[in-house]
Amino acid sequence: MFSFFKKKDNRLVLGAPAKGKAVALKEVNDPTFAEEMLGKGAAVIPSEGKIYAPADGQVGMVFDTLHAVSITTDFGAEVLIHVGLDTVKLKGNGFTGYVKAGDRVKKGDLLLEVDLDKVKAAGYDVITPMLVCNTDEFASVEGTAGKNVNPGDDMVFIQK
Repeated sequence: MFSFFKKKDNRLVLGAPAKGKAVALKEVNDPTFAEEMLGKGAAVIPSEGKIYAPADGQVGMVFDTLHAVSITTDFGAEVLIHVGLDTVKLKGNGFTGYVKAGDRVKKGDLLLEVDLDKVKAAGYDVITPMLVCNTDEFASVEGTAGKNVNPGDDMVFIQK
């Protein structure tokens, strides 16, 4: 009855897209991500090659090379998950996709698989940034860093 007196929590959460160590974007060895040119968020140094949906939403795009996927969450965040650095040059070798543009996904759905050993053997960094590309539409976007995460663990916090 008096629920209008309760403070509402406007914080939205993106789950970790992979198992591994969460790190700040500034630790990504690529200025496009480290300087937050595409948006704020966090990155994971994956210990397993499975990439999961960080929230419920709709797949916007899956790159032909399967190294990146975008999702628009049900709460309006435009999320980009980019597996590794310069991995576009692998032309999909070592990557398997499980979704396509337009698919509805639930938090925790498997999006992609990547053979991390193959990526590393080819000389590429496997660090996986997850960005909110429409950061300016939110009051704040803060990423978690310095801890181990499992898929779905709270990793990026968004304030409306």
